[in-house]
Amino acid sequence: MTANASDVRISQESREALAEVSTGIFIDGQWGEAASGARFDVVNPATEEVIATVADGGPKDAQRAIETAGRAQKDWAKTAPRERSEILRRAYDLLMARQDELALIMTAEMGKPLAEAKGEVAYAAEFFRWFSEEAVRIGGDVTTTGDGKNRILVSREPVGPCVLVTPWNFPLAMGTRKIGPAIAAGCTMVFKPAALTPLTSLALVDILVEAGLPAGVLNVVCTTKASSVVSPWMSSGIARKISFTGSTEVGVRLLEQASQHVMRSSMELGGNAPFIVFDDADLDRAVEGAIAAKMRNMGEACTAANRIFVQRPVAEEFARRLAARMGSLSVGDGAERGTEVGPLVEEKALRKVQELVDDAVGKGAKVVCGGNRPDRPGYFYSPTVLSDVSAEADLMTEEIFGPVAPVVAFDTEEEAVRMANDTPWGLVSYLFTQDVDRGFRVGEALEAGMVGLNTGLVSNPAAPFGGVKASGLGREGGRVGIEEFLEYKYMAVPRV
Repeated sequence: MTANASDVRISQESREALAEVSTGIFIDGQWGEAASGARFDVVNPATEEVIATVADGGPKDAQRAIETAGRAQKDWAKTAPRERSEILRRAYDLLMARQDELALIMTAEMGKPLAEAKGEVAYAAEFFRWFSEEAVRIGGDVTTTGDGKNRILVSREPVGPCVLVTPWNFPLAMGTRKIGPAIAAGCTMVFKPAALTPLTSLALVDILVEAGLPAGVLNVVCTTKASSVVSPWMSSGIARKISFTGSTEVGVRLLEQASQHVMRSSMELGGNAPFIVFDDADLDRAVEGAIAAKMRNMGEACTAANRIFVQRPVAEEFARRLAARMGSLSVGDGAERGTEVGPLVEEKALRKVQELVDDAVGKGAKVVCGGNRPDRPGYFYSPTVLSDVSAEADLMTEEIFGPVAPVVAFDTEEEAVRMANDTPWGLVSYLFTQDVDRGFRVGEALEAGMVGLNTGLVSNPAAPFGGVKASGLGREGGRVGIEEFLEYKYMAVPRV
């Protein structure tokens, strides 16, 4: 596509937004270089061009960061809940005021279309508003023992310094979803954003400083070698909690490390979401739900519909309608007006998606649309629908993390539930039916922490986000989100 005047203007706006981002290590309220002096490149996946360099932290930076968080914890825990609440509320206002600027940064480093990036900014900001309200609602309890001799006083206290590790696919929302409840609860933090998309997270740091977050409460180290930073934090004896979003493989290793110091752990790990369409479903609604569940973030989401099961009488028609809808989506640089599907985040991701499609086709799947890489620079992959997908295809057991929708026919409700649950993961499931009883019956039978009934979008700051089985531990968001950052303390007081 040839750049027009508006594209040039958007490109200039992106450069100006990127120029404002601090790109160092942030410790004790100060930006600086990594102890080694090393820096790494951040690449625009739509153009394959370097758009910034960021300080590449290591063990020395990690040690300074966790020691700072440890020193700051006592005073920060004493901060009035209303003060913590107002910091978060100011940060919410700043995020919303800078929605366009932040979206430009996010699109430049991650690739998602500007409209979707703006949506993420609003979603991310809402976590700060939600937890600003929760900060002043941390409660306790006073009761009397059964024999009447003692009072039971129960209070809530911050768990202590927290290790926060976020993925690249939602670089702002994954940060606010962890930072928000930590601030509300009175916990200090060490934070490692993803090396592929650090700029949006670093922009968030300056917003929190402007909102009044005291020095030492949030300390940030980006790195190209995660273990060189996270392992020192986990073994420090200072950190009391780990909150991680990422792969199950890495989550298991972090849980092993957390066990050495009995750290509280929240893990939002992989997914292999089933999307079930029964023959009584409103097919137009189901197709739009599939687009939402599959194509959000180009399919690069743990909540993405990975396996689409459609009851046999409508399977062919559903695949046809879905292919028509996906095939009509505009693929291009997320900064270009009208783009609906941006690039994948890196070449490695692109290769994996192509390998999964090739494997499925080699095992009998039919390409209804897509199935190839467009002939253009950048890490693009065409929106793809596959039918007649074999249960032996690798993409039925691996996260696709790309714009590929495999459609599999089923006959009975029991078969659908069995296939949906035939996975070690259990983050989210989707089902479409106009039968209310079936909706509840199947929803309750699905082994998942979240279920979308006649909707392809389940994420909301007011709801508890998380999964079962290998998809993780704990919940983020909702009224329970702050619980992950609080401890109970019980005091026995004699009645005299």
